[in-house]
Amino acid sequence: MLAACGSGDGGTPTLTWYTNPDSGGQAEIASRCTEAAEGRYRIETATLPREASAQREQLVRRLAANDSSIDIMSLDPPFIPEFAQAGFLAPIPEDVAERVTEDVVESAIEGSTWDDELVAVPFWANTQILWYRTSVAEAAGLDMTQPVTWDQLITAAQDQEKLLGVQGIRAEALTVWFNALIESAGGSIIAENSTDPEQIVLGLDSPEGVRAAEVMRQISDSGVTGPALSTANEDSTATGFESEDGGFVVNYPFLWPRALAAVEAGTMDQSVPDDYGWAVYPQVDEGNESAPPYGGINLGIGAFSENVDFAYEASECITSTENQAYYFVSNGNPASDTTVYEDPAVLEEFPMAPVIQQSLEQAAPRPQTPYYSEVSGGLQREYHPTTSVDPESTPQSATDFITAVLKKEQLL
Repeated sequence: MLAACGSGDGGTPTLTWYTNPDSGGQAEIASRCTEAAEGRYRIETATLPREASAQREQLVRRLAANDSSIDIMSLDPPFIPEFAQAGFLAPIPEDVAERVTEDVVESAIEGSTWDDELVAVPFWANTQILWYRTSVAEAAGLDMTQPVTWDQLITAAQDQEKLLGVQGIRAEALTVWFNALIESAGGSIIAENSTDPEQIVLGLDSPEGVRAAEVMRQISDSGVTGPALSTANEDSTATGFESEDGGFVVNYPFLWPRALAAVEAGTMDQSVPDDYGWAVYPQVDEGNESAPPYGGINLGIGAFSENVDFAYEASECITSTENQAYYFVSNGNPASDTTVYEDPAVLEEFPMAPVIQQSLEQAAPRPQTPYYSEVSGGLQREYHPTTSVDPESTPQSATDFITAVLKKEQLL
């Protein structure tokens, strides 16, 4: 492992930035920020496992042992409250907090906040948008310049005998989908939060939670989600959308560079991406603004780092407007900085950038709780397969089960 501090002979301090796997963008940014530091410190990257749960496990084990080699961490937002509550994150100075939240979308700030304090530095902010085939939408008579509902999409897909892609796999993707549904209905998975797991009150059995379950079951029974909804993830629904049966799908911005790369490789005809359209996430009820998924990566500074001041300075360089624009264009990861969406290079590479920005402005983070793994795991168990969801009973059974898990009366 790379050392977090300089050599014993007083050499240049080395910061270790633990990154999630990408296409080399974070390593390039580390090189850029090393150059910008002008010899005061250098940044090396160490790549974490691909799965977010494995990333969390590795970092938690080392931070629980007061590991000083962890200076900067690329953190999945749902895990941030757990790390903050455990004392694994160094406090962010007020002046740094002011600078790193300037011009940043609110969802990314919320995703970096715990107990009313900013505990991580917003970096890139992902979201799902509604992708559609313009030919299918036109044939169905949908006006895509206006918000559309799930009901409208189901009807359009059925009428045109096309696919409506959603992620129904028993994995984090299912929690992402359900959270977007309940937040779009005006509710929340957690109605009353607490650092005491026994005091957490869930909102699953609320009218909004029941409405989310109704929509999930309606989509699952629609006959237009494809033959393998119970294992459908982001990649498989992207493949379905690319096929001749493609109609509509909720998915991340990676669909665009994926399609262009396929055209360049000769495995997809240019007419396919030419037919792509994009819009904000579907509404649960007409007239009520949707709450798209929020994801991405934020930066945590290790509480046991021997170079905390340098780490915060480096984090400001990493998340600069210039570097966020570079990361968006090169790796396809949307910026949390709203000024990036005015960059001509970004708009040229991602013509749907304004829709992505709007989606991030409306987006809602998943539950902010130190017990996120228990809550998400319980949801995945009780709401899978989605064809078995019963709006009259599943919200209550899920509430009972997750509450019992939080009280240590049951195991996931």
